[in-house]
Amino acid sequence: MTEMAADDGSSLKIGLALGGGAARGWAHLGVIQALAERGIRPQIVAGTSVGAIVGAMLCSDHLQAFEGWVKALTRRDVLSYLDFALGNGGFIQGRRLMARFHETFGDVDFADLNHPLGVVATDLYSGQERWLREGDLALAVRASMALPGVFTPVQIDGEWLVDGGLVNPVPVSLCHAMGADRVIAVNLSGGLVGRRIQGPMQDVGRRQADAEPDPGVDDNMAMTLWHRLSSSFRDGAEALQAQLQRGGQNSTPGVFDVIATSVNVMQDRITRSRMAGDPPDLLISPRLAHIGLLELHRGEEAIAEGRACVERMQPAIDAFLNA
Repeated sequence: MTEMAADDGSSLKIGLALGGGAARGWAHLGVIQALAERGIRPQIVAGTSVGAIVGAMLCSDHLQAFEGWVKALTRRDVLSYLDFALGNGGFIQGRRLMARFHETFGDVDFADLNHPLGVVATDLYSGQERWLREGDLALAVRASMALPGVFTPVQIDGEWLVDGGLVNPVPVSLCHAMGADRVIAVNLSGGLVGRRIQGPMQDVGRRQADAEPDPGVDDNMAMTLWHRLSSSFRDGAEALQAQLQRGGQNSTPGVFDVIATSVNVMQDRITRSRMAGDPPDLLISPRLAHIGLLELHRGEEAIAEGRACVERMQPAIDAFLNA
């Protein structure tokens, strides 16, 4: 492991700030691998949203197994994890996804981690930034990824918490607060503003029209998802599906289109503002504009871009190591 020396001869602590960005967050895996190959392994990790998930896997030594799970995800798997919760503060509860994490990686507490980890969430009612560093790790991660309008909020210590990306999309400040001397930040929001988002159900419709069907996806996936819902929610599910299918070039934007595009604009602006006041020592920005917010099945693609981005930045990395 590369150690950076301070003026007094002691080694500097490297912090890694992993930004939010849903499916684009799988690029964090490629970035971490490529940095490790260059001898850079962080002693402190902070994560927002999907960055919290990857950070948790890194600090619990589950990263390799997690990467295998990510690469194996199919569209069918992704839909199976979308436990709809109409009328409960968001479309998706996220409990199935967290249950799968528990099943695969076990129950983990912050105290069990091999390296310090900080997770960012937002208090829904006060708007205050919350730094989660103790207790149930999966619950903290679930709160950090609770994108408003998409995932339902999570209650911790009497507060309703939502996505940390509302206040701190790339948590450089948390790395510094945890004692990092130098910080590497991974920003997933670059190049996203101005891009039209494709919703998950639009992708299904497009694939059904393709001449060559994807063998890993049911031709009637949309109907399969519809039947998974309780009959008492079917009227609402039909309306939801219609909203998710909107968003074509000449049509009224659907719910997913509005939420995802708004999140991109918001996170881009907040990230710029936060980094202007508290810049990282090295900024890594993978090119991920082609990957949609919930296209979680494109993990291999995102991981490859994470690695490629580090390779493109080799001169900046050399300067970081020699500073």
